[in-house]
Amino acid sequence: MDPFVYKKGVLYCEDVSLAKIAKKVGTPFYCYSSAHLKNRFNAYKTGFGPRKHLICFAVKANSNLAVLSCLGNLGAGADIVSGGELYRALKAGIPANRIVYSGVGKTKEEMAYALKNSIAMFNIESMEELQQLSKVAKKLGQRAPIAFRVNPDVDPKTHPYISTGLKKNKFGLSREQALEAYALALKDPHLSIKGIDCHIGSQIVELDPFIDAFKRLKELVVQIEKMGISLSFIDIGGGLGISYKDENPPAPQTYISAITDEAKDLPQTIIVEPGRSICGNAGVLVTKILYVKENDAKRFYIVDAGMNDLGRPSLYDAYHEIKPVQQTVAPSYKETDVVGPICETGDFLARSRPMPDLASGSLLAVLSAGAYGFTMSSNYNSRPRVPEVMVYGNRFHVVRRRQTWQDLVAGESIPKGESC
Repeated sequence: MDPFVYKKGVLYCEDVSLAKIAKKVGTPFYCYSSAHLKNRFNAYKTGFGPRKHLICFAVKANSNLAVLSCLGNLGAGADIVSGGELYRALKAGIPANRIVYSGVGKTKEEMAYALKNSIAMFNIESMEELQQLSKVAKKLGQRAPIAFRVNPDVDPKTHPYISTGLKKNKFGLSREQALEAYALALKDPHLSIKGIDCHIGSQIVELDPFIDAFKRLKELVVQIEKMGISLSFIDIGGGLGISYKDENPPAPQTYISAITDEAKDLPQTIIVEPGRSICGNAGVLVTKILYVKENDAKRFYIVDAGMNDLGRPSLYDAYHEIKPVQQTVAPSYKETDVVGPICETGDFLARSRPMPDLASGSLLAVLSAGAYGFTMSSNYNSRPRVPEVMVYGNRFHVVRRRQTWQDLVAGESIPKGESC
């Protein structure tokens, strides 16, 4: 169910008007629906049924503490890719034994931090990383719980920048490398083999790539167990897409049911790492039209949100539906570029988009912005990061305040006694 609907001509999040929030906190701002987060998480849970499982939310998609706390209270774990994300997950109350650490570039300091907090396991992506983790574990007098990320060489049929399961990608080990790695790890007293992992990409809207990857993973599990290794976890990663425009991805229940059907003869706990498919359509970016500009070529709505606030359109040429917060009566539509104040031609939220006639001061809601929106934002052009708001039914809370200009220079200094 869409949490963003019009009521008496005004766009609401659950039972709170976006115009009301804008009046309180100003624009731009991100707004999230707690009900949508809950519904999407429970959809995954329903798909698993009685099957042993762990749903680890991909923190990179949306790392706000209120979002993480909401999901953690529902039973979610966390899929992290940095020490900072581990800190956030723990701060939000997610138990360490429900946290898996992915990513190709873990530092020894981050490894030590994760080991000291007794996370569930590390998803190892290279032989040098394995050696480094063994050294860190030895120094701490611990055994590091590990899985190896296997690259199944499956085409996920998604944007090349978010495809991760092909041989040419930087992620994971090949099948042959993985078998060698398991044999090596089996002999290491500072390592404890817990599972196997794969992740083929993001914004995948077909089931076949997932099923193909899982079948290849199953074949590898049989070979690993013949080596005398008993695996506790099969981590199938994330990557299920959402509808931004006209995509029709499978529902989480359908996806998980298909995986569990393939896994019916396997005793291991299944780990899944959804991110976008839980939070993507739970959020919008609300922005205000500053100026309306027209030339011989086209019309521009110049808004107060830019590519630093939502980078996906500029980075991936991604589509985000844009709706006026206040519906217009019998609108006429004209091709329009919705652009921001950043000093870059690539600063746009939409190009050549049919938009109703609106005046400066009008509010726009950029939909499907709950994933990879704020987490990818920056202070480019020395623009303060925008606030984040969470709605709970008929109540809303600012869960991250708007940065100030003073925040922009916090931590900076001018060396005394030096001149240029």
